[in-house]
Amino acid sequence: MNKTAIKNFAIWARKKLIADISYKAGLLGITDKEIKSPLPQSTRDVEFYDIGTKEPYSISGIEIEQRRKLAEVIQERMERTDYKSAYNNVIEEVAYTWFNRLIAVRFMEVNDYLPSRVRVLSSDSSGKTEPDLVTSPFEADLEFSQVEKEQIIKLKNDNELDKLFQMLFIKQCNALNAILPELFEQTSDYTELLLNVSFTDQEGVVYHLVHDIPEGDFNVNEEGQVEIIGWLYQYYNTELKDETFALLKKKRQDYKRPNSCSDSIIYARLDRPLYGRKQSRPPLVGGPSQ
Repeated sequence: MNKTAIKNFAIWARKKLIADISYKAGLLGITDKEIKSPLPQSTRDVEFYDIGTKEPYSISGIEIEQRRKLAEVIQERMERTDYKSAYNNVIEEVAYTWFNRLIAVRFMEVNDYLPSRVRVLSSDSSGKTEPDLVTSPFEADLEFSQVEKEQIIKLKNDNELDKLFQMLFIKQCNALNAILPELFEQTSDYTELLLNVSFTDQEGVVYHLVHDIPEGDFNVNEEGQVEIIGWLYQYYNTELKDETFALLKKKRQDYKRPNSCSDSIIYARLDRPLYGRKQSRPPLVGGPSQ
């Protein structure tokens, strides 16, 4: 097992996911500084947000409700801490949620554990970069409404393959909730809205997950490989742990200062097991020995 590659990927993936999810939130007018109101030309069916370009960013349909829920969650968490910490907490949580699912799906597809046996992040065919799920979505035993079927066909015809990939990845994760509910918890509306991954981007998390970590490291038939998900969890949280310890050290230094501003940040980090939820550990594999 190449633990150096695993560690490098996990630490990098956390930063990349946070950056990509923050970017997507910014398109919706939600940043670490504020939650913007929709532009005046917005309607009940379409909302527009100023992103500093000639044309504003627009959302419609279910995305409007998902965006509203995202704003609500950040505002609710502000009751315990300041706005920036509440925002960062939500972004961290969403990033961890999708990291969780990406590595679990990768483990399952390599070991042929997916119910449909159709690969989600990669392909069974040598040299093929397009995931088999994107190539043959209707062979994956996923239930699609007529509207979804039409959307899939349109996205394929328009060559909007990353949008199709995101749609199918969410669909697959929600389907896996039925058989692995503790690992694939039903995602929140805003969690799906903030998913911002690509299989075509060679600087993206999916590409690096598939290409940087040898497939054999996920294969349970090879000795010791059942621990890979445990190592990925541990390495993913390395920098967060270091940041928290640094805050605790600062807290000790500020101990004699009344009303220290570090209080709210530290308690926001330490009063939850991990990003606001219990840490899910896949029931299929073991973790690294402590």
